[in-house]
Amino acid sequence: MSDLGYKASRPSTGDTSMTTAREQGVGQFEEYEFISPSDKPALLALSSLETMANVQTICLELGYKVHVASNHEDFSKRFLAMNYQLVIVEELFAAEKVEDNIILARLQNMPMSQRRHATLILIGEHVHSMNAMEAFQQSVHAVVNKSDISSLGQIISKTTTDNDVFLHTYREVHEAGSRGELR
Repeated sequence: MSDLGYKASRPSTGDTSMTTAREQGVGQFEEYEFISPSDKPALLALSSLETMANVQTICLELGYKVHVASNHEDFSKRFLAMNYQLVIVEELFAAEKVEDNIILARLQNMPMSQRRHATLILIGEHVHSMNAMEAFQQSVHAVVNKSDISSLGQIISKTTTDNDVFLHTYREVHEAGSRGELR
């Protein structure tokens, strides 16, 4: 099976006000990423280096091909360029207050048609892990408290499975429609 190449834009480095995970050497990758149909791409938007290291390790162990966004602009470019199966956002990603997290606000207001392909997980200190009402309120599939990072692997597995079961019929009908098999 041949690889399908997707160009991943290199982020601008104009903002030097804070050291990002990328500048620390976490999640380095080339300008061009090759994603095969069997790959499971994941996009991480995390500011805390400790959280980044833990989450990245867990995602790699689960078989995801991990991409790391260095800032809001980089996240937007990457998210729109590829259908990520998993997106994990920290509530204080490149922000000092939750209200300043531009990415979280964009995801919350994004039409479902643009984000249906991804399972969205929010990590933070102000959420209760696997609280369905908090996840609904934040427009994500699951919320995880930073103190529960050790359980993230099981949470990712459960949440992605639940999302796949929920969207199974939609995806089948959409696929059949794109092949012209619906009447």
